[in-house]
Amino acid sequence: MKDDKHIKDWLNAFQLDHPLVIAGPCSAETEEQVLRIAHQLKETDTSVMRAGIWKPRTRPGNFEGVGAIGLDWLKKAKEETGLKIATEVANKTHVDLALKADVDLLWIGARSTVSPFIVQEIADALKGTDKIVLVKNPVNPDLALWLGAVERLYSAGIRNLGVIHRGFSTYEKIKYRNNPEWQIAVDLQNNFPDLPLFVDPSHIAGDRKLVFDICQTALDLNYDGLMVETHHTPDKAWSDAAQQITPKALEQMTADLKIRKKGGETAFNEKLMALRSKIDVVDDQIFEAISKRMKIVDQIGDLKKENNVAILQPERWNAILKRLTTHGHDIDLSEEFTNRFLKAIHQESIQHQHHIINKKQK
Repeated sequence: MKDDKHIKDWLNAFQLDHPLVIAGPCSAETEEQVLRIAHQLKETDTSVMRAGIWKPRTRPGNFEGVGAIGLDWLKKAKEETGLKIATEVANKTHVDLALKADVDLLWIGARSTVSPFIVQEIADALKGTDKIVLVKNPVNPDLALWLGAVERLYSAGIRNLGVIHRGFSTYEKIKYRNNPEWQIAVDLQNNFPDLPLFVDPSHIAGDRKLVFDICQTALDLNYDGLMVETHHTPDKAWSDAAQQITPKALEQMTADLKIRKKGGETAFNEKLMALRSKIDVVDDQIFEAISKRMKIVDQIGDLKKENNVAILQPERWNAILKRLTTHGHDIDLSEEFTNRFLKAIHQESIQHQHHIINKKQK
C-alpha cells in the first residue's frame, strides 16, 4: 500500500479546487429532515452528504438510528440535489444494504476499527466494489490498529481508500470530546503520504465553537478534506446536538478557512508552513505534558506540607538528572541541553512547592 501512488485518484476525480467537504447530520431522523439539509448543503462547498442511519451507542436506550429506511431518504436526497451520499457501516448486513442503495462512500467507525474481526467482515463484504471507503481512527490511540484496518481493506482489493481523524478517547478532563493527538495523524501522513486524510472536527470537538479551529489546524497540516456534522436545527438534533453546525455556518466556515495552494513557486513556503505546523502540534503536547507534571508536583507539595518535609530532596534530583541525561543522549539530545531543560523544570517545581508549603491556611 505504501508504494501505491494511485490511491488518491478517486479524490482527484472530484476535480475540486478546495479540500473535499463531507457534511450532513449526525443521524438521519426523518425524510423531511434529510432532504431539507441536503438542499441547504447543495448551496455550500459540500460534495458528499453524510448521515448516520445505524448509530452504535455505548449504552442501550439512546437513539440508535432509523435503520435501513434512512437509505431511501439518502437516495432521494442524491436524486434531488446531485450530491454523493455517505453512511457508516459496522457489519456485513450494513454493507450489503448500502451497496444495494448505491451509497457512494462508506466509512468504518471508531468502535469498529478497534476490532480486526469486524473490519475483516466488512472488507470481505466489500470485495469487488469500487466504492470509496474511509476508516476512522480507533477510539484508543493506536496507529498500528488504524493502519491494520486500512491494510485489511487494501488486501481485499479496495483501492478507493482514505482515513478519518476523529480524535481519541481519554479519561482526563480536557476541552475536547476526544483528544486530537495530532501527532498520530501526522505520523500516519508521513508514512503514507498518498493515503487521503480527513478530519472529523465534530467528534474531536464535541462543541461547535471549537470546530473552526480544528479544521484550520487540519488544513495547516495538509489534510485532504473535512467531515463536518451539519444540521438545519442543531439544538434539536436527536443525537450529538452540541457539536453540529448549520449549513449556513458551514458555508461561512469554509469561506473563512485558509487553504494553501499546492505546487508552483510557493512550494518551499508551503513545505515550510507544513513543517512549522507540525512543530506547533508537538510544542502544544510538550506544554500539556509539563502542565500535567506540575499538577503532580503540587500534590507532592501538599504531601510534604502535611508531613513537614523539606522541599529539596538532593538524592531524588540527582537520580532524575542522571537518568534523563542518559536517556537524552540515547535520543540524540546534547547533555548541555538536557541539563538546562531539566534544571528549568526543577526550578519551576521548587517554586510550585515553595508556594504551597508557605501558603497560609484561610
